[in-house]
Order: sequence, then C-alpha cells, then structure tokens
Amino acid sequence: MAIGARQITMAEDDARAGRKRPQRGDRVVRHARVGHQPGGAHRVQIAVQIAHGAAIAARMTETNSPLDTTRAQIAQAAKLAGRKPGDVTLIAVSKTHAAAAIRPLLDAGHRVFGENRVQEAATKWPELRAAYPGVELHLVGQLQSNKADEAVALFDAIHSVDRPSLVDALAKAMDKAGRRPACFVQVNIGEEAQKGGCAIPDLPALIDQARAVGLPVAGLMCVPPADIEPAPYFALLAKLARDHGLDGLSMGMSADYSTAVTLGATHVRVGSALFGARASATA
Repeated sequence: MAIGARQITMAEDDARAGRKRPQRGDRVVRHARVGHQPGGAHRVQIAVQIAHGAAIAARMTETNSPLDTTRAQIAQAAKLAGRKPGDVTLIAVSKTHAAAAIRPLLDAGHRVFGENRVQEAATKWPELRAAYPGVELHLVGQLQSNKADEAVALFDAIHSVDRPSLVDALAKAMDKAGRRPACFVQVNIGEEAQKGGCAIPDLPALIDQARAVGLPVAGLMCVPPADIEPAPYFALLAKLARDHGLDGLSMGMSADYSTAVTLGATHVRVGSALFGARASATA
C-alpha cells in the first residue's frame, strides 16, 4: 500500500517569494513498510510543516555564514518539534574538500566532521587535529572490512555498519586497538539495490551480533531514496530504533536535515550546505 505524494505543498508561498524549490518530494512514496504506524501519516505531515517553517526562519538570516544558518535552522526545527537544539549533533561532511576549506569552520569553533573514505581522512585530519584540539571525526561512508583497523584508529564514530563480516572485522580491530568508536547500523531504508545498508528484515540479527561481540551500538543510520519526500523514511528509521532500544538516529543531509530533526535525528550529516557544491555527489 502506498502513501500518497507529499500532501503539504509550499508552491504558492514559493511562487510569491520568487523561489524555485528543489524537486525532492515530487515522487510518490511506494514502500510496503513506510507509513504503516499508528498516527504515522499525521506525524509525517506535521514534520514537513515544521521543517518548512524552520527553513523560512533560517532564510531570514541570509547575512549569516553557512555554518550559522545551518545551526539556526537546526535550532528552529528542534524548538518547533519540542526538542532541545543541543540534542542534535551537526556533522560537517568535509569529503573531497581540502584543509583550506575546512579551517574556516574549525576557526569558528566547530569540531564535529565527517568523511566518506578512510584514505582521504588519513591524509587530511592528523595535521588538522594537531592544530585544532577536540575534533570529533565520523566515518559516514561505506567501509570495507579490510579497512577496519585504520577506521578504528582514526574515527570516533562509524555510521556504516551494515553486514556481519564488517561487524566481526570491527570487533577484532577494536579489541586490538583498545578503543571503541561509537557504531551506527546503516539500514537500507528504501530497499534500494544500489545502496549500502542492512535490509530491514535482517536488522534484528545484525544488531544482536554487534552487541554480542561488544560493538558499542549507538543507533541507526539511513540515506532515504532521492527525489522522494524523506519524512516517512525518517519516521520508519525512528520506529526501528525504538523497537531495538536505540537512541541514536543518524539521518538528514543538506536537503532534508530540518525534516530529520523534527522526526528525532540526533546526528545530521551536512556537506554542501556548509561547503558548497562539489563535482561529485553531495552530502
């Protein structure tokens, strides 16, 4: 059974303001699991409304830096959803960006960053960490099992735990290194063949395995399908986390982090909104 396409549209408001909205949200959500929760559709609609209000509030401060604007939008979305802004961690995804582009955020006091690749992080961050104490580094991209040792040594959190072989590799690496980065289990929330993540039916067994071998499972992570209203997928991830007694929700990127915050995100992974567009795919 399908949920209809986005029910709440701001087209008239955007037309009056002379804005062109992104196309995300125009496609119909067709997913057997999405929306089949008590009050789920109503919560999703309210979340979309709240997120739009937060976006308008943030745009009113256009003289702010991208970092200030992003923080303001997160705070506004959290406030409107009855949450504390401090409960949301902004991960500045600096993948493909050189140290020169990262330093302005560090100089502004931001200390939580994300990278997609172990090799890239290893070339940039040792020097930056030496110059800016207190940096917290998150791996937000896919991880090969043979890179587990390097990932455990370099990162403070790993957001892409998605298969039994990686769980075993990380457990061995953590035991060897004597450090245990927080782990988020990545869920293939849209059941997309081209994306990483654990299939939803396999999630209970993977979480049980991770806990049994001593991985510090902090929560769940997802990347919803592109060009579809993301709120139902965020709501589904939040339900899965509750079902498994997990508090952490790594969800929301540059195009949809306000919506994610309204639906419980504890970590948002924001790249292009902070650093500008890249030649490669943006976060």
